[in-house]
Parts: sequence; structure tokens; C-alpha cells
Amino acid sequence: MPEPTPADRALKALSDSIGGARTRRPEDATDPAIPVAATVVLLRDGGQGLEVLMIERPDRGSFAGAWVFPGGKLEDADRLAAEESEEAIARRAGVRETHEETGLVLHPDALVTLSCWDPPPGLALRIRTWFFLAPASSGALTLSADEAVAAEWVRPADALARHGRGEFTLYPPTWVTLHGLTRHADSHSVIGSARLGGVQLFETVANRGGDGPVLLWQGDDEWDPDAAAAASGSRHRLEIGALPWRYQRTD
Repeated sequence: MPEPTPADRALKALSDSIGGARTRRPEDATDPAIPVAATVVLLRDGGQGLEVLMIERPDRGSFAGAWVFPGGKLEDADRLAAEESEEAIARRAGVRETHEETGLVLHPDALVTLSCWDPPPGLALRIRTWFFLAPASSGALTLSADEAVAAEWVRPADALARHGRGEFTLYPPTWVTLHGLTRHADSHSVIGSARLGGVQLFETVANRGGDGPVLLWQGDDEWDPDAAAAASGSRHRLEIGALPWRYQRTD
């Protein structure tokens, strides 16, 4: 039997964790007991279009072997005042983590909030994560050996294609973010769209479909079971039972 790949292990971990998921409650998205993290999607305009910086995690620890955007958990030092919002603290953490992991220097004012992801309630490990956009900064890319074993500037569509072939390990928030970026030709378009559209909230519900795990978000008929009687055929979901993953979102 062939040795499981990082992608195989990630999919199994996702599938196994969904068994403990439960129906969402209004307070889940702001639960103060849940760790909070920040991640930064660095953008640049390459010769063939928009590119993002992705780093490969070591084959151990959180997100082992996965390709991610630079980022990590908030620390006490990221808070400068008691009344600061979680988003403001996360922005500062994103700057710090990007520098620690890649050596690149960003200013907090350069970050544009893209989304906030809240994992399915009931899972053993939940981390609420803020995603920010930022133009690529000048300077040499210097990876932290403890945090990353490789880095690439890659077009979003190419990253998704490599994931679909089992060559690139991605987790759902990264996958969906990359999918959204494929609509844009350059970094100016991405940042302008984010400023205009505001922060996207992904309050995740996990179900099992006929082909395996399904992640649901607001706008999907099955996201809120209490609203099932008003089903309209609306979809906002990611089917992750097999590669390639299948994303559905009706507007």
C-alpha cells in the first residue's frame, strides 16, 4: 500500500474531525474561548497575471505539509489597548507573523481585511482566522526554518489545479480564498473589490453528503436547519470528499 501523501492525511483529518461538529449557535462566531489567528495574502502582478505568495509548512505540527499564506495566532503583545477590536489586533499579528515567517516587512495600514473564518462548532480544534490582503513589499524573502520549508509565488488557478491533482495540500479557507482570487486579473482589482465589498464572514457548518464531507456557509439552504422550510435551491458550499474539490455559490 502506498504511503499516504500530505494531501491524503489532510483530507482524512478533515473528514474525521467533522464527526464532532454540531449545529451553530449565534454566539459561536464570537466565542472568546477560541484562539484567533491572522493570515496575509501577499499579492503581486506577474508576467502571466496575479500571483500570491504561499509557503509550505513543515511535515509536522499544525497544517503539516500544507501550502498556506503567511500567518499565525495572535499574541498578547499584538494588543495595544484594551478596547481594540479583534480585527485590529489580528491586523497587527498578520504583520508580525509575515515578518517572522518570510522576513518581509509590512505596515498595518497596508493590510485590507478580506474575510473572517469561523470553523464548524463542536470540533476539537477551532481557530477563528482573519484574512488580510496586502501588496507585495520589497525586500528579500527569508524563510523561518521552523515555519516554512519552501515558498512560491503562484497564480491562484495554478495552485488550485495542483491541489486537484493531489500535488498541493490546501485547507478549505485557503482553497476558497484562492478560488475567489481567480476572478481578478491583477492586485489592484483584488484590493479594490475587497474595499468595496467589505469583510466576508464564513461561519462554517460541517455536514456529510453522499460523496463525503461538505462545508456550508451563509447563503446555503442547508446552513441553517431552522430555515429548511424556505429552501430555494441556494448554494454556498465546498464538497471535499474527493479531489478535485467542488465549490458551489449561487448569488
